[in-house]
Amino acid sequence: MATSGNKNMNAKLVLLGDVGAGKSSLVLRFVKGQFIEFQESTIGAAFFSQTVAVNDATVKFEIWDTAGQERYHSLAPMYYRGAAAAIIVYDITNQASFERAKKWVQELQAQAPGNSNMVMALTGNKADLLDARKVAAEEAQTYAQENGLFFMETSAKTAANVNDVFSEIAKRLPRLQPAQNPSGMVLMDRPAQTPATASCCS
Repeated sequence: MATSGNKNMNAKLVLLGDVGAGKSSLVLRFVKGQFIEFQESTIGAAFFSQTVAVNDATVKFEIWDTAGQERYHSLAPMYYRGAAAAIIVYDITNQASFERAKKWVQELQAQAPGNSNMVMALTGNKADLLDARKVAAEEAQTYAQENGLFFMETSAKTAANVNDVFSEIAKRLPRLQPAQNPSGMVLMDRPAQTPATASCCS
């Protein structure tokens, strides 16, 4: 969900992907500028927030970093429901993690009626490990284009393209019109109707 007002916007963003793909490392690099070589696996989900300036507006990302382990999969809809954006992360040195990323894309697309405006990024992480590459950038790029995602390779270790992924998402978020009614409620003019009999609990 994205909410806006006075050129400031809040956007819920979720990271999805296989265990060990580097989701937490990406977030830590983006939010705190840090990299931890041996990052512990996330349990359930972790929450972060960070602000990005785009053109003449600022976007405050409310970031949910989800656990990659299969046993936490059933919790994922709780985090991606109502999200304005999703980053689906895979490890370029692990073909299985790329296949898992495709499953996440399919799951998000299956939720499409509720997430039709969701901005989705496919991110190949660990781009510093080129010698160990198992997933060709061209393959991932083609998959992303065919499925309406944008694609970028990143390295949380070297910080390559990490900020760029979040900035690109911020640029692609639909700009919502400011609410006419400050409370956010939609008020409709309707002719007053008087019930024939006002009775309770009959």
